[in-house]
Amino acid sequence: MAKILVVEDEEKLRKSVEKFLISEGFTVCSADNGMDAVKKIKAEIPDLMILDIMLPELSGIQVCQIVRQDSDIPIIIVTALGSEEDILTGLGKGADDYIVKPFRMRELVARIQAVLRRRLPAQFLKKVLYLGELTIDLETLRLFKNGNRISLTPTEFRLLSMLAKEPGRAFTRLQLLEGAIGESYENYERVIDTHIFNLRRKIESNRGKPRYIETVFGIGYRFGDTI
Repeated sequence: MAKILVVEDEEKLRKSVEKFLISEGFTVCSADNGMDAVKKIKAEIPDLMILDIMLPELSGIQVCQIVRQDSDIPIIIVTALGSEEDILTGLGKGADDYIVKPFRMRELVARIQAVLRRRLPAQFLKKVLYLGELTIDLETLRLFKNGNRISLTPTEFRLLSMLAKEPGRAFTRLQLLEGAIGESYENYERVIDTHIFNLRRKIESNRGKPRYIETVFGIGYRFGDTI
């Protein structure tokens, strides 16, 4: 998953953010001042930076200005003030988004995912699928919904990945069975239907009207293409 640079001089908050992001599957590096942040950008090459505005040595705004001279890394600024002037200044200096202290960790993850979805190159997005409320990490084999990790069996993950890679395509039950399990056997239709039922139970808000895994009557299933 993506590598996140957390720049925050308040140690307790920095460690809390680091711990939560790691639990969500991100790789994390950190800095506690502006000068160190500039060095970490070059040394660690992160995919996104969470940048506090109020920092020692160099302010977050100054870090933005320096980084933007030779890098287009996505930046989410963090402000304790929440004033329109601070936010507009940060965005004007090249930040992609902002979040105001105190914030909920899940909100931070949602903003990270949204910025990554807009900014990361297609090469990375092939490894991580962002589909509505779902984030499917094809490298770490993890699924998240609104920033919360959802536990899947290996077969469930393979089924979901197979469908999600080609939204709108209808797969027969036999195709899904061979792709996710690797072999076919008697009553395979019931086996696939059971796995789909369990997947919907875990990812759909309304199983009676599924948003993600749709039934294609007479054929099989497809991943919704209007997410």
